[in-house]
Amino acid sequence: MTTGIILKGIGGFYYVGTADGIIECKARGRFRKTVGKPIIGDRVTLELQPDGTGYLQEIGERRNSLVRPAVANLDLLVAVASAAPPQTDPFLIDKVTAIAVHKGIDPLVVINKTDLDPGDELYGIYKKSGLETLRVSAETGEGIELLRARIAGKVAAFAGNSGVGKSSVLNCLDPGFFAEVGEISDRIGRGRHTTRHVELRPMPGGGYIADTPGFSSFETEQMDLVMADQLQYAFPEFEPYLGGCQFTGCAHVKEKGCAVRQAVADGHIAESRHASYVRLYESVKDLKEWEISKGGAR
Repeated sequence: MTTGIILKGIGGFYYVGTADGIIECKARGRFRKTVGKPIIGDRVTLELQPDGTGYLQEIGERRNSLVRPAVANLDLLVAVASAAPPQTDPFLIDKVTAIAVHKGIDPLVVINKTDLDPGDELYGIYKKSGLETLRVSAETGEGIELLRARIAGKVAAFAGNSGVGKSSVLNCLDPGFFAEVGEISDRIGRGRHTTRHVELRPMPGGGYIADTPGFSSFETEQMDLVMADQLQYAFPEFEPYLGGCQFTGCAHVKEKGCAVRQAVADGHIAESRHASYVRLYESVKDLKEWEISKGGAR
């Protein structure tokens, strides 16, 4: 038996990174009755065949997993953003980081294109929120070494709205990544989506990086959701104020005597972060848990 990590899955075939190289495998049907379909990032045991291929025999316990994109055992979820055109809507960052916190994945906000706009407002918002935040420029190389050091040895997935320079950042981190760089469309003011599937690629010095399809306001509705009663815990800056509201079961949306809303009014919590929380809360407040588990969206 050989162990490894699933790097890519296409058409029923899985490509597993092992100590002996990448092995093409097929899955046994029984997985559908246990953990479900194998996904990128799964730690697996496989049985080698005489022709050099393999069969997946066992999938290890998942520390975490995402539904869309389907990837498991992440250490970092990196939200790439930009204050330069096409500017990132903070809501997109907030949804990605909320999902990461809820899933037990470390969130990292990376503000790219600082050579065009330093993104002082975005940087201030996320530093205040307690989320780890870095500023980089794929064009000049600013901050790239710090980012490389942060993801070294980790399994990290990158997400970012189209045209924000996500693929360019990945190419800076590893010139062998071969991520296709899309040109900005002048007509529509955003980038053309260039990534077609999720794939883990080994990083020099250890660890893996994953590129994921670019997200837009529409596409993020298809991402994982967080139950309404758990959402407050997905915003780290809310934590000091939870339990301090006048009424038990406060939703922190428009209730009187809400400690979280007062913290927003006092400037301790960014207004944009609370606005994102309210928008996410309203989108899931009427959903049932089984709908959430299936990645249901509104």
